[in-house]
Amino acid sequence: MSLEDFNALPPEEVDERLAACLPVPRWVAAVRDERPYADWPALEEAAATAAAHLDDHELATALAGHPRIGERASSPQHHAAFSAREQAGVDPSDDGVARELAAGNAAYEERFDRVFLIRAAGRSAPEILAELRRRLENDDDAERAETVTQLREIALLRLRQVVS
Repeated sequence: MSLEDFNALPPEEVDERLAACLPVPRWVAAVRDERPYADWPALEEAAATAAAHLDDHELATALAGHPRIGERASSPQHHAAFSAREQAGVDPSDDGVARELAAGNAAYEERFDRVFLIRAAGRSAPEILAELRRRLENDDDAERAETVTQLREIALLRLRQVVS
């Protein structure tokens, strides 16, 4: 869909497409309400700015839209097509990687009480595992900030796929 098509969509359709990128109603409304956009950089700036801060409820809502790294989408909230493309670098048939990711995911959830999230697109399984291990060393505030950054990166990646 072109930017011109996106600008012309009815609000309900825009909301649906944007919620697939980042299911945070405030973000969806902010991006929708800035239309029309003159070009991609204007849309990207508005989307990035609106996603720069997420409150606790927004963070929980956004994370519910993502499966664990190394797992395939199992809920309608997970947006399976996006997740499958984004996690293409993680081979679920590699038992060693699957075990390491499962152990890392469990340790992360025990430590931070939420799912580990990373922009997996363009990253290999070893890169993701290295980031997971590194982020386990973060304090709560630093990790929350990294999680919000990753959500923003994923939202912008998905938005580019929606409006291209």
